[in-house]
Amino acid sequence: MPHDTLPQPAVARRSAGLSGTIRIPGDKSISHRSLMFGGLAAGETRITGLLEGEDVLNTGRAMQALGAAIRKDGDVWIVGGTGNGGLLAPEAPLDFGNAGTGSRLTMGLVGAYDFETTIIGDASLSKRPMGRILHPLRLMGTQVRAAEGDKLPVTLRGPGVASPLTYRVPMASAQVKSAVLLAGLNAPGITTVIEPVMTRDHTERMLAGFGAALSVETDAAGVRTIRLEGQGKLTGQTIDVPGDPSSAAFPLVAALIAPGCDITIRNVLMNPTRTGLILTLQEMGADIEILNRRMTGGEDVADLRARSSALKGITVPAERAPSMIDEYPVLAVAAAFAEGTTIMQGLEELRVKESDRLSAVAEGLKLNGVDCSEGKDSLIVRGRPDGKGLGNTVGAKVSTHLDHRIAMSFLVMGLAAEHPVTIDDSAMIATSFPEFFAMMTRLGATVETQD
Repeated sequence: MPHDTLPQPAVARRSAGLSGTIRIPGDKSISHRSLMFGGLAAGETRITGLLEGEDVLNTGRAMQALGAAIRKDGDVWIVGGTGNGGLLAPEAPLDFGNAGTGSRLTMGLVGAYDFETTIIGDASLSKRPMGRILHPLRLMGTQVRAAEGDKLPVTLRGPGVASPLTYRVPMASAQVKSAVLLAGLNAPGITTVIEPVMTRDHTERMLAGFGAALSVETDAAGVRTIRLEGQGKLTGQTIDVPGDPSSAAFPLVAALIAPGCDITIRNVLMNPTRTGLILTLQEMGADIEILNRRMTGGEDVADLRARSSALKGITVPAERAPSMIDEYPVLAVAAAFAEGTTIMQGLEELRVKESDRLSAVAEGLKLNGVDCSEGKDSLIVRGRPDGKGLGNTVGAKVSTHLDHRIAMSFLVMGLAAEHPVTIDDSAMIATSFPEFFAMMTRLGATVETQD
């Protein structure tokens, strides 16, 4: 969605009795990777349940520019891949809009190729640091030109033959790990990534599913060593993308904090690296039932039933942050309606998301009457179980900073607060959850855009 369009404010009002069964959009991480790995594999990859948000579609366009054939037939996306090592030099810069995952993983993918690729993005993405991805690529022999501070636009040119790398990831980042592994696909020999803290592992699971020679070992201290044999064959697959737990978080929290609610969310990805929010909410006393657990495409999936709950404040351990980093804004909203104090630690990664998510959340909470304190890498929220006094009587707008998760989190807050909650812009919600308004309305929520 272009961000030079006029902002589209939205408001949410107290809504009791949310009910119904929904299926949320496909997981964003798996959707990006399905198009990328399908575009790189030999033969055809067929994808159902793909998240058709702007971020994922930008990744698809980039793969087309690199030589993949991508078309949609009914509900199925069909990807004709180039074969590993067969990507073509793009004729123009690859524009990723707001897609942090797409842009960073693609840097890894093209970083080992002996041609020039320029990657650009919108105003928000262009402010985000790319150095953590570019550093290991430089070590593999990739030439890099970037804007000041290693920001977009970035131009990469791989060496004639990339050097395989042993790289210890300095921070918990699935994107850095994935970029190094993807660069290793086109490098001879073994590329090794050492990950001190486990992060989401979709790249490893899916690469193995496409036929990559990949092994993972975890030592007694939890340090993971991932080894990938470069220049192997990848073969097209059939993928049914499970529902995105980061998107499920919004209706889930809404059902817990608004009165008289009972909803079921079908087909949610339950990969253990992504379930930190569900675990945390259950520790707070949330009534969340996990139904019909099953495996699909190497991933754990289940249905979730959520009912209105009396939540209690807890201390969320810092080591849980990697498994729920995108869910802290909506967790902070849940904490605003919990009895007592919720302490969230280890949040430094939130400062380099679509916005400085930590300060954006704290500002929005304070604007709507929540008692909270922001630290360098922490957030403390003192809750008000009945929502009394929360919200905003004068219609002051939460600044979303072009960040879709901030926007949706504060609209969820308005469903349980005494007064309405208004956000300054909802247009960017389409990048990750295009059906958000229709789905919440169908459950009985009063949430609407303003002219």
